Order: sequence, then structure tokens, then C-alpha cells
Amino acid sequence: MKSRNSKARSAARLAAVQALYQMDMEKVGLARLLDEFHSHRLGAEIEDAQYAEAEVDFFDDVVAGVNARRAEIDALIEGRLDEMWKMSRLDKTMLQILRCGTYELIARADIPTGAVIDEYMDVAHAFFDKKDAKFVNGLLDAVAKDMRV
Repeated sequence: MKSRNSKARSAARLAAVQALYQMDMEKVGLARLLDEFHSHRLGAEIEDAQYAEAEVDFFDDVVAGVNARRAEIDALIEGRLDEMWKMSRLDKTMLQILRCGTYELIARADIPTGAVIDEYMDVAHAFFDKKDAKFVNGLLDAVAKDMRV
């Protein structure tokens, strides 16, 4: 069973994927996006659904980090895609999952590789089937092997 802190991190990861998706789709600026999530989404109740309390600082780090290092992160992802695949073919939600996971692998050495991969596989399960979650596992594992010693 996950600890309260672990659940808060998991909620922050899911929210980060959602926030980055919204940023891409609506072209929302970072400051406005973070403010909206802080005020209305993280730990809030929306249409009778209670959102889990998220670790706000961790959420901010992932969202701002992916935003700041997007070109570097995208190059790492694209370098691990099969030559027949282009990033533009990836589902928009899948792309955000891979970006967040890649960010944590390159910028958050304090979080074990296995934890990062497992967490983003769990996020993928919220949106996709098992095959797609395995894709997340494979791609993030390849990034980790190259980026973490």
C-alpha cells in the first residue's frame, strides 16, 4: 500500500501530465497554467469527483522542468522511437507521459529509476491499455540506460 507521500507524488505526476497536455492543446502560458492547477485542480472537487492531494512543489518541478527542457527531452524521446515512428504520430497524452518520465530520469536523480518507470506506467494505465503501458516502460527504460549510470 502506498504511503500518503507516495500517493501525493502519484497524484502530482498524473496532474503534471494533464497540465502539460492542456498547455499543448490550449497554448496556455506556464504561470497561468500553474495558477489554475493550484487554485482549481490539485486536491479539488470537480463535478463531485475528489482529486487526490498532490505534492504541489513536485508538480511544479515536473511541469516547469518539462517546459524548460522540452527540446532536450523531445530529442531523447525521438532518439528512442523506432525509425518508422515520428513524435507527431504519438498520442498527445502519451507524449506528455513520456516527457514527464524522461524529465524525472534526467533531472531527478533522487528518485530511483524503477520508481519513475513504474509510476509513469501507472499513469499510462489510466489512459491506455497494457500494450501502451509496455511502450512507456520500454521507452523510459531505454532513456534511463543512456542517461543514468
